[in-house]
Amino acid sequence: MIMPSGQQLLLPANPVFIWCSLIVALLLDMLPLGRVLWMPDFLMLVLVFWNVHQPLRIGIGVAFMFGLGVDVHQSALLGQHALAYTTLSFLATMIHRRLLWFSVPSQALQVLPLFLVAHGVELIIRMMGGAAFPGWTMLLAPLVETLLWPVVSVILLVPQRRAPNPDADRPL
Repeated sequence: MIMPSGQQLLLPANPVFIWCSLIVALLLDMLPLGRVLWMPDFLMLVLVFWNVHQPLRIGIGVAFMFGLGVDVHQSALLGQHALAYTTLSFLATMIHRRLLWFSVPSQALQVLPLFLVAHGVELIIRMMGGAAFPGWTMLLAPLVETLLWPVVSVILLVPQRRAPNPDADRPL
């Protein structure tokens, strides 16, 4: 693939780092912070990031398994988060080639609809299960996740941007 001009050549992603970042995001979601409606879903954010940057390593199956884990932890309707995460992973994988050509702020604007769809799927399933409408403040969560996209992009790409050991034979 031809790289966009001005982008740094990245080192391969370490699978251990990918899985550790997903587990840290899951643990952040499991913190007992009172589950405020506008609280971002960190696991959703990290899943989208790795689906865009490493779609062959982190796919729909991983999203489904993490979704079932979140459903069990939150005592939610079984499959609610699993369906939302798999939908999100499918959409992120669909746009991953196009998304990488844009700058990080432009990427944030393009992942906003993905986050809106995922939260919408969660809301529809929750309401089909008999829950009451949680209020319009839940629309703030996708906006907060979109605002966190540049921060997560910088943090998760740091290990890939480190300079390799320079020597005379390898000028890059």
